[in-house]
Amino acid sequence: MNIMQVSGYKAKIEYDPELDQFRGEILGLNGSADFYGKNPAELRKEFKNSLNVFFEVCKEKGISPTKEYSGKFNLRIPARLHREIAARASAEDKSINQFVSEILEQSVAD
Repeated sequence: MNIMQVSGYKAKIEYDPELDQFRGEILGLNGSADFYGKNPAELRKEFKNSLNVFFEVCKEKGISPTKEYSGKFNLRIPARLHREIAARASAEDKSINQFVSEILEQSVAD
């Protein structure tokens, strides 16, 4: 996945062959904001513009611009995988939560 970061915000970047441009979708917002550009410099500029417009609209409407996350989510995995994770966590004297959190942290580290 192609990710662009501006001012601490991330956007998923994809190529749109119909428009012959790249499309960015800003992630983690309390709504939807996207932008287009033909090259990285143009994308970055439009990313900033799109963010500013989104923030202005949120301010006018009195809503928080970013999603709030609780830090909790349910995950369904095969029993075999659950058993293996439990065994490895136990072998490292960790809870399943701590073990999986560390693995997820490593996988998303920039």
